[in-house]
Amino acid sequence: MILIIAEKPSLARNIVAGIGQMKKNTGYFEGLGYIVTWAFGHLFSLCDIEEYTGETSSGRWSMENIPCFPEKFRFKLKNGEDKKPDAGIIRQFELIKALCNREDVEAIVNAGDADREGEIIVRLCVMNALKTEKPFLRLWLPDQTPETVAEALKNMKDESEYELLANEGFARTYIDWLYGVNLTRYATLRTGVLLRVGRVIVPVVKAIYDRDMAIRNFVPDIYYALVSTAETNGETVELISKHKFPKEKAALAQRACDKLNAQEAVVTAKKTKKDKLNPGKLYSLSKLQNYLGKKYKMPMDTSLRIVQKLYEEGFLTYPRTNSEYLATAEKDKIKKIIGIVKEKGYPVEFKDKKTIFDDSKIESHSALTPTYKFPQAGQLSEEEKTVYSAVLRRFVAVFCSEECVVQKTEITVSVGECEDHNLKGLMILEPGWTKYDEAGKNNKILPNLNKGDKVNIDFKPKEKETSPPKHYTIETLNNYLKNPFREDKAAAAENEDDSEDYRAIFEGLELGTEATRTGIIDNAVKSKYIELKKDVYKILPDGEYLIEQLSYMGISMDKYKTSELGQALKKVFRGEITVDDSVKQAVDEIRGVFNAPENSPESDKYSGFAGDETGICPLCGQTVIKGKYGYGCRGYKDGCKFRIPGVLCKKVITPSQAKKLLSDGKTEKIDGFISKSGKPFSAYLEMKDNKAVFTFDD
Repeated sequence: MILIIAEKPSLARNIVAGIGQMKKNTGYFEGLGYIVTWAFGHLFSLCDIEEYTGETSSGRWSMENIPCFPEKFRFKLKNGEDKKPDAGIIRQFELIKALCNREDVEAIVNAGDADREGEIIVRLCVMNALKTEKPFLRLWLPDQTPETVAEALKNMKDESEYELLANEGFARTYIDWLYGVNLTRYATLRTGVLLRVGRVIVPVVKAIYDRDMAIRNFVPDIYYALVSTAETNGETVELISKHKFPKEKAALAQRACDKLNAQEAVVTAKKTKKDKLNPGKLYSLSKLQNYLGKKYKMPMDTSLRIVQKLYEEGFLTYPRTNSEYLATAEKDKIKKIIGIVKEKGYPVEFKDKKTIFDDSKIESHSALTPTYKFPQAGQLSEEEKTVYSAVLRRFVAVFCSEECVVQKTEITVSVGECEDHNLKGLMILEPGWTKYDEAGKNNKILPNLNKGDKVNIDFKPKEKETSPPKHYTIETLNNYLKNPFREDKAAAAENEDDSEDYRAIFEGLELGTEATRTGIIDNAVKSKYIELKKDVYKILPDGEYLIEQLSYMGISMDKYKTSELGQALKKVFRGEITVDDSVKQAVDEIRGVFNAPENSPESDKYSGFAGDETGICPLCGQTVIKGKYGYGCRGYKDGCKFRIPGVLCKKVITPSQAKKLLSDGKTEKIDGFISKSGKPFSAYLEMKDNKAVFTFDD
């Protein structure tokens, strides 16, 4: 007997469908030489800090047991949502254990999802269940159709060939635990507010925070552009001069317009040629989410949930892929799918192109495509049809037998000898693949002008202002996270060279992965750090508080730190460093937070811990303690409103300064305040009328 352990029940059912008729038992199927059982996703989780220290968890966090750096990480069966042992998980694991150790089971198969997380889910089950060594194999499924399952069962590899993938999975799990547990507890104890500090969630929130602060603080620059929108032969010809003038030089701008208008504008060159417009590339998960977010305002968690369901039902290939290319080994499979798509009435043919098949741009999984299995009428909900249709239409466009023919036009309009204006556009002559996919449809159509034609002009000064940065959308945030080091350049367009983006992915420069990014962003939304309206992300007050407090505490978790760890994980995957090496890198970073000079009570930057007693309230005589936003009186429940802000003019007020203010009525001179105009200044804090106010040297 061969025991196959699937990651979840739905995958187990699809594996059974690929094997054939099997008898159903409680918690597993059996027959035809196979036993198929399943986990419920993660059955195991890493132990809590208290289980390493031997303490009994009271539910209250303490600085006494952090930072915690286990010499050996330990796993336990997951608790339920009530934090108590889950009877269903215990029962299923006991069944897996019994099946693993059955005498007639000769080999065990890992049928986790085809990624690093799926790899370790089943490994942990077997590692904790198996009493004696047995052959361990891997079932790798690019999709869940019966045909693919049957074929994959014939070509299973030894599990040892996936050792590096497992190592990467364990390294990520350990590192995320170290950051999440240690820094979440630390930041929460410092502020008295639950702050979710994670390796990826913080740089995601910080990206949105930085963008929104840039928008909030943006001061537009007013200027004059020289614009002509006069009509020629009934068509508007827009010409914009390259010259700009400051707002205070309106007269100069008008004189420049007069000079241009005194010239004769003529079409001095026109180039026209027929060309073929290429379709976009096949979808990766994030590119599909970008399209669905932009077109249908579909949140990423919704699109991922739907595409995952379509995968589990056998309609789409593995969804959590970061590639827009297909493996060369899949050509025969794609030919069969093309044949099925053609039978459905779509004009498709096989094309063997580098823009479609490129092994150098595939890490683990090929681009999203439809499978052999087509949904029947009425089988999908409206949202499911939207997602499936997007993938199918892009597949049809890429393999469409009908070319899109366009007329590309470039016109040069010369305004005397002052300046030339180059106008570019195109016209679709034969729609071809654009009948099925929208990429390439937004093209500028030029007015009907020919060489030698005179063009009417009427340049006028047009007041404009520089635009603030735009809020992140689903598309632009995804593009940023895939390659946060593209500076201000947009992500590679559909048919441009995308080598830089794939280099960033393979080196681990991206923030999060296709498999994790959606869940992390959704967690940030649920934590009320950010909000998503339509397809636009904005920072929320709790998100501002998170980023600013981490800054005050000296916790730097920006794209650079996160990418360094991401690169370490990729080095583990390539076998260049060990799991322990990558964990040590995280430990050193976290230890640096706890040992940083700014966290010592003597430091001018020290912001204390929630609940620290600071002094006596001058209003009611009760104790003043550190709270979320500063120092407040314990008598607030009785109506006392005494408060010292925790931050004044972008400067943290330390516990020692607050104590000095309460005990002596005045602090020493404090450096580092920043005025509204951005200028630094120094001042004393002094109590006047029971309020902290700035005072300066005479």
